Amino acid sequence: MGSKNCVECHRRDFLRRAVMGSAGLFTVPGLYAELLTKTPPMSEGPFYPNKMPLDTDNDLIKINKGVTPAVGAITHLHGKVTDVKGNPVRNAQVEIWQVDGNGWYLHTGDRANQKDGRDGNFQGFGRFLTDREGRYYFRTIKPVAYPGRTPHIHVAVYHKGKRVLTTQAFVKGDAGNKGDGLIKRLGDPAKHLMMEFKPVKDSKIGELSAEFNIVLGLTPADGHE
Repeated sequence: MGSKNCVECHRRDFLRRAVMGSAGLFTVPGLYAELLTKTPPMSEGPFYPNKMPLDTDNDLIKINKGVTPAVGAITHLHGKVTDVKGNPVRNAQVEIWQVDGNGWYLHTGDRANQKDGRDGNFQGFGRFLTDREGRYYFRTIKPVAYPGRTPHIHVAVYHKGKRVLTTQAFVKGDAGNKGDGLIKRLGDPAKHLMMEFKPVKDSKIGELSAEFNIVLGLTPADGHE
């Protein structure tokens, strides 16, 4: 998929499927509110980009008008941002950052800057504003392990200009999860940070789909724009 228009088509298609396939508690605000658990926070980590890429959109596979895609299993990451009552939070800014297919962050302090090994075609960081239904979408790669860490994607959410959540999302069932120090420290709530990576039907290049729904502990005073 070489153009931004193609990415937009995928975005619309995946968000449409997400709405149709999401659990009922996300479709009726206030219903089954007791079932919604706030997404547990986790540390930001040392590699939030200290030098932003020229391109910060939601397509991390290609930078600007680049032709060569990043190395890795292309993944359509999508989900909804809601409050604990299931109300969608629109115009929330969702950010993600992660290592490239070679295991290096886009950060001047990472070892990638001492070795010629970072994937220059991977954006490494992206932003997306949720729509009126609280939905977001990214095209990225399935995360790979970083030395000492299991595969993960860093996630931050901003609402009305303030960061309201910092967390990490993991690959459900990955062998490295059991030995990851941060997962063990978090304990049982870590189960709410696990994502299933499912093959995209009829994809000829082995694309994957991963859903990560985010529940914020917003108060009535925060409101919903």
